[in-house]
Amino acid sequence: MSTLIRHVTVDCADPYTLAGFWAGALDGSLADDDLPGDPEALVRSASVTLLFVRVEDAKAVKNRVHLDLQPQDRTRDEEVERLLALGATLQGDRRRADGTGWVTLFDPEGNEFCVEMSAAERSAR
Repeated sequence: MSTLIRHVTVDCADPYTLAGFWAGALDGSLADDDLPGDPEALVRSASVTLLFVRVEDAKAVKNRVHLDLQPQDRTRDEEVERLLALGATLQGDRRRADGTGWVTLFDPEGNEFCVEMSAAERSAR
């Protein structure tokens, strides 16, 4: 018998809107029964299931846990540009001159996440 992580839960102010951002970011989809104004919203993707739950408290400090994204069919830099176009904002650019490193972004509610090099970029090194 083992224990599995069923989903990662994210506290937020607007579950439906934030779930929409993450569905786009992960090429996933919202659950069919999730609607604007609902107290929670579920995103399923090939790699993870995320549950967004409305909480009244505003985010006050850095995340204790964050997601590291690894693009599969784009470069790290292409993925960063795509996520910025979806509504993410730049928190910190830790790319190095030799091509290594990562970029830290905020989702629309200020939750930090990182974008790493793709597997193809890593293997080309």
